[in-house]
Amino acid sequence: MPRAIWKGAISFGLVHIPVSLVSATSSQGVDFDWLDKRSMDPVGYKRINKTTGKEVTKDNIVKGVAFEKGRYVVLSEEEIRSAHPKSTQTIEIIAFVASDQIPLQNIDTPYFLAPDKRGGKVYALLRETLRKTKKVALANVVLHTKQHLAALMPLESALVLVMLRWPAEVRSLDELELGSDVTKPSLAKGELDMAKRLVDDMSADWQPDEYRDSFQEKIMALVAKKAKAGKIEDVETSQDSEERKSADVIDLTELLKRSLAGKPAKKPAAKKATKAS
Repeated sequence: MPRAIWKGAISFGLVHIPVSLVSATSSQGVDFDWLDKRSMDPVGYKRINKTTGKEVTKDNIVKGVAFEKGRYVVLSEEEIRSAHPKSTQTIEIIAFVASDQIPLQNIDTPYFLAPDKRGGKVYALLRETLRKTKKVALANVVLHTKQHLAALMPLESALVLVMLRWPAEVRSLDELELGSDVTKPSLAKGELDMAKRLVDDMSADWQPDEYRDSFQEKIMALVAKKAKAGKIEDVETSQDSEERKSADVIDLTELLKRSLAGKPAKKPAAKKATKAS
């Protein structure tokens, strides 16, 4: 299984389902790094004062938010940290909605969720319940100090957590200013019939192996050809590792019954959080 980027629990009612979050996508684009052609050293980005053109040291940089044109409100690092949402290592379900009610334009990044620490049975229970009710779970989750609205949905034998764009981030279709020829078109039956026949003629099953990034394939083939010819430059780079925090949570199937009955649950003994490698 790919490396987990986050560990925590799905929470609704009194139920906690331990899970690991795994990226459902991988970047396949060509990554071009900047190199100094004279020495083949990596080229980085400098902090430049846009007025003087001089480099600015990190100690002399503050963060500001544009309040009006040319006027900024400066915030300290402490003020910014105080606004960050508290990370609870929990995917907190806030509602269950019909899957077709989530607008396509709100969908952002998908992640796979895998059961963790003996949470398989409750994980499967939630997945099957969502499938049978044709619902998705709206949830709040904090990743890397950023709060997200997300949708938890079944996918074959697994659960997927899809990050959603906040409604305020999505523009209204009214901004397109579509004319009446688009919104209330006058289409002849013959035109519709011909269009439908064209769609039928071009209809096919989804075959993901048939769709490839031709630019990437050509670039990587060129890279392989030049590497085979010995045209390789040595570049020294350094990589920083990042530790990610995870929560030690408890799988309690009995809490589902207690949630329905409205009975208080016994608070589990606290355990120290562990860090995921």
